[in-house]
Amino acid sequence: MKNLEDIYRDAGAYLEGHFLLSSGKHSQFYLQSAKVLEDPKVASLLAKKLADMIKFSGIKVDTVCSPALGGILAGYELARELDARFIFTERVDKVMTLRRGFEVSKGENILICEDIITTGGSALEAAKVVQKSGANIVAFSALANRGFCKTDGSSISSKNECKLPCDVPFFALDDFIFDIYDSENCPLCKDGSIAIKPGSRGN
Repeated sequence: MKNLEDIYRDAGAYLEGHFLLSSGKHSQFYLQSAKVLEDPKVASLLAKKLADMIKFSGIKVDTVCSPALGGILAGYELARELDARFIFTERVDKVMTLRRGFEVSKGENILICEDIITTGGSALEAAKVVQKSGANIVAFSALANRGFCKTDGSSISSKNECKLPCDVPFFALDDFIFDIYDSENCPLCKDGSIAIKPGSRGN
């Protein structure tokens, strides 16, 4: 299988411009996972590779949970490969919520899956929702990691901005280290360009 960067580039999903990320930060580069996951065969291959990493770790997963909307396709395919149940959380009036009849049992082992994790804010929100019902968060996962959080087996260190708990494993297929800026210190803004948000929120 090609490396993850080539897969994103071939799918037209490795974008260059001036982007507003879900974290509120700005970047010259953006990974548009929906363009990769629109091909079911590619989605299945990526999910299998991620599932193999999780299986090798020995972690027991009962359910995969993704925050809507971006994580749903990746999470569903991962659940299929792990032979696990799949649910998702979504925002209602900007508050992450479990709806649509989804229920979580006390002691249920849940893995949180995103397509991309930057600081891990949305993933952590989803985790807190299911933890309220007594679930155990056994791991976090994503197709790609933007380098703020340390993945299992990676040589990079977590940055201060990482919101994922350091005592829970985080699995991703690859790290993408891009320069990311606070809006008030963004050189792209200073050059006069306006950040756009090509992701699932605000667009």
